[in-house]
Amino acid sequence: LSNIASANHEVLQSTANTILLAMFMAHYVNRALLYPWRTRGSKPTPLSVMALAWLFCVVNGYMQTRMLTHVNKYDERWFIDPRFGIGVTVFFCGMLINFQSDDILRRLRKPGDVGYKIPRGGMFRFVSGANFLGEIIEWSGFAIACWNIQAAAFAIFTFCNIAPRAYHHHLWYLSKFPDYPKKRKAVIPFIF
Repeated sequence: LSNIASANHEVLQSTANTILLAMFMAHYVNRALLYPWRTRGSKPTPLSVMALAWLFCVVNGYMQTRMLTHVNKYDERWFIDPRFGIGVTVFFCGMLINFQSDDILRRLRKPGDVGYKIPRGGMFRFVSGANFLGEIIEWSGFAIACWNIQAAAFAIFTFCNIAPRAYHHHLWYLSKFPDYPKKRKAVIPFIF
């Protein structure tokens, strides 16, 4: 937030900068405020995992918002550049997949349920980690729309962090549910 408060107002006059910053902020408002509020019956998170996630978010948040509020002013032509349009579209497709997948996972357990169930519907028809897929698509779209090294690094890190988690979730589902859909992949439909 300090980057936004001290922003170069000339940079924020760029329509593209403002939209990109709003996309970034919308994701984290959902992830940090709305998602935990809607989640029920989740398990406690180890302090070390929470601390490392917080550290990553602080460093990455600084890096992304610094670029969008102080360093890189996109001129108005960027707003009509195909990379911007494609990236924004991909980002919002990923966000939609993420929201829908989180909703499907939340609805698996009724109040009082403690067991695990197979998620169905949405992108869960194709992958075990539909929520992870949505996140990967989101940040890939952001990287395309920003077209800078910082956003690309974030998208790559997201994939490298989330794809193995999705794979391990996939293996767990296969081991626990004999009727688990065998054609489902871990995180990339039809591939992985």
